[in-house]
Amino acid sequence: MKIALVHEWLTPKATGGSELVVKEILQFIDAQVFALIDFESVNPHSYLYQREIKTTFLQHFPFSGNGVQKYLPLLPLAIEQLNLTEYDVVLSSSHAVAKGVITRPDQPHICYCHTPMRYAWDLTFDYLERTPAGKGIQGIFTRYLLHQLRQWDVISANRVDFFIANSHHTARRIWRCYRRQAKVIYPPVQVSQFPFKAEKSDYYLTVSRLVSYKKVSMIVEAFNRNGLPLVVIGEGAEMDYIRAIAKPNITLLGSVNDKTLKEYMSNAKAFIYAACEDFGIAIVEAQACGTPVIAYGGGGALETVIDMRENSQQGTGILFSPQTVEGLLEGVKTFTILEKEFKPENARIQAEKFSAETFKQNYLAFFDQCCQNFALIRFKN
Repeated sequence: MKIALVHEWLTPKATGGSELVVKEILQFIDAQVFALIDFESVNPHSYLYQREIKTTFLQHFPFSGNGVQKYLPLLPLAIEQLNLTEYDVVLSSSHAVAKGVITRPDQPHICYCHTPMRYAWDLTFDYLERTPAGKGIQGIFTRYLLHQLRQWDVISANRVDFFIANSHHTARRIWRCYRRQAKVIYPPVQVSQFPFKAEKSDYYLTVSRLVSYKKVSMIVEAFNRNGLPLVVIGEGAEMDYIRAIAKPNITLLGSVNDKTLKEYMSNAKAFIYAACEDFGIAIVEAQACGTPVIAYGGGGALETVIDMRENSQQGTGILFSPQTVEGLLEGVKTFTILEKEFKPENARIQAEKFSAETFKQNYLAFFDQCCQNFALIRFKN
């Protein structure tokens, strides 16, 4: 059986949850990898080093290695140019356009959907408000482009035979955008690679890309007000703004190596997360370290964090609401009151539910089921 695996882009800067899913799938499925662009197969530090990866014409565009988002209008066209006709099964790992590949009628296409395209749906107005492209005459063209992207996104969803969602939150969004049912298979977390530590230091931690929808600036504003020590790990477009507003109790480390990140995560008094994530792998990684989580009570966090107020015996953190500075301040205050009741081993047990082995078993079981069902449909027709 020849299998193709399609992802959006593979670059040293793309190290999020979707890339972790691709890495894990390739551990147990032998597949030819396709992507819009690839700068990982020439990266000696990458698991894809010297692997053959087939790409699109965007590979040769100026500065594409820094992100193909600048070529957003061309992404649908580019992904449709990938020729997958020689493969028996097509897998896609999609958070933008990967699901839009063109397949034969007899090729089952299984899409692991991390999120419907954010620019076209949830983040449309945030994007328009925060970028020059959303203003004036240019803004009119940008709005038209996003309108066209939404139409293409819905059409391309019909090219998928079977959807997998990374959470029930994402499954609901897939239904809302595409009116398609999705099987929920949580993404893999390398729980065993995170050091468990029961004794904690006296600082709070957040780890995230510093972009608007991650709400790191909101976390910084909250800790500016309560004066508690906060460590921020991550880089992004909001770094300069966050650096400008951060008071002395806040430490900005930028990007750090994997060993340093795990040390900070295992020693933190609590892990802070204020975004509404589709899943939120970092939230589970913190729990793997035995670190309690204070997270916004929406999105994937509702499926990965057990609120100590709801379950004092098995609680792993606090879910705060609303998604405001005041809401977070109240969440931190509640945590300090209940902190002594927290049992680090509960967090580790919770994290184990999302292990890489569990992902492998669930993904392979669904893969086999889809292939069998597709063969039965073909035979019946």
